[in-house]
This record gives sequence, C-alpha cells and structure tokens, in this order.
Amino acid sequence: MERAQRFVDALSRLEEDGDVEGMVALFSDDAQVSNVASSRNFSGKDGARRFWSEYKSTLRQVKSVFRNQIEAGERVALEWESHGTAQNGAAVAYEGVSILEWDGEHIRRFYAYFDPHLLGLELTQGTARRSEVPATTPA
Repeated sequence: MERAQRFVDALSRLEEDGDVEGMVALFSDDAQVSNVASSRNFSGKDGARRFWSEYKSTLRQVKSVFRNQIEAGERVALEWESHGTAQNGAAVAYEGVSILEWDGEHIRRFYAYFDPHLLGLELTQGTARRSEVPATTPA
C-alpha cells in the first residue's frame, strides 16, 4: 500500500497546508489528470499543478477521509469522502472513487469519479442530499 499512502499523504498536505508542489512531484512528465466534473484533461506536471491548484481554490477548507485503499500492481483505487467549506461559506460533503495508474515511481493517470451534480449543488447552495456512509471499516 506504499503508493496509495504516498498519494493520501500528499493530498493531506495539500488540503491542510496548500502544498501543491508535494502533490505535483508524484506525477510523471506526461501524466493525464482529470475527473468526471471536468471537460478538460490536464497534461504533465504543469497540468497536475493546475488541476490540484483549482481543486484547492474551489474549497475554502477541505478534508478527505479514505474508507478503502486497494493497490494491485501499478494501479490504486481509493474510496473517499470529503468534507469542507465552499468559497461561499456553504458546507460541502461528497464522496467518490479515484483511480491512479502508476508508471514506476510516478502517477501517469489520475481520474476521480463522483456525482458532479450533487457537488455543484453543494458548492452553490449547500442543499444536496447527503448519502449515508456505509458502516464499514477501511481496508
């Protein structure tokens, strides 16, 4: 689980301290970074920097908790839930899964899946219904 933990640690530093460069260092020079809410595919380290800077700037405060971390060869799957505050002061809570494909020591592809409609409602109005968190212990 070393690769999964490297990502989780870098995300925690990004969310808590704004350390974008620590996250960018995990990505390869030709990385592809995106999520279901974005129509853009961010490329390379500069793309990763833009992607993670935008993530951090969208939310005034955010903390992600990981329920499951699955590592198989060069692939990592992370099931997460994030809570925070939007720039407009609304409380935000959403959950999803991120898939990371590694190429040795660096991430060559990152893609996050979540319900973008619910996140949009949260960010703009703070009115999305919350799903219940499964009563499971992280693996």
